[in-house]
Amino acid sequence: MYSDKVMDHFSNPRNVGEIENADGVGEVGNAKCGDIMRMYLKIDNDIITDVKFKTFGCGAAVATSSMATELIKGKSVKDALKLTNKAVIEALDGLPPVKVHCSVLAEEAVKAAVKDYYDRNGIENDIESPGCSCTSCCGDCGVEHK
Repeated sequence: MYSDKVMDHFSNPRNVGEIENADGVGEVGNAKCGDIMRMYLKIDNDIITDVKFKTFGCGAAVATSSMATELIKGKSVKDALKLTNKAVIEALDGLPPVKVHCSVLAEEAVKAAVKDYYDRNGIENDIESPGCSCTSCCGDCGVEHK
C-alpha cells in the first residue's frame, strides 16, 4: 500500500521539531478533519538554512511533512514556493489516492510559513492563505470543497 520511502519517512522522519525564533511559521489543516501540520523556517540571505515540522495526523501526513522539509532545506525561498504536492508524491515514490491530501497539506504548510516570513518582514506577496485541504471533510471547517 505504501512505498518503502513513505515507510522510511514515517518511521524515521527528518527535521522533526520546532525552531525557536523561527523566521516563518505556517500551520495548515483542521483538527476535525484529522491532520494538522506546522512548519518552521530559519532563513538567511533568502536561503532556508533550517526547517522543522510538527505534524498531528496519519503516517502519510508525517511522511509528506518530512519529505517536504528535505526538498526545501538549503533552497531559496522562491524555490521553496515552487514546491508542489506532486513533487512530494514523486519524491516518496507515490501515495495511495486517499492520502494525496497529505501532500497538499505539506505544500500548503511550506507556503504558509513563507507567507508568514514575508508578512513579518513587510515583503509584498500574493500568497493566499490556505484553507482546509481534506478530501473527505466533516463539513465543520467552513471551506467549500470540490
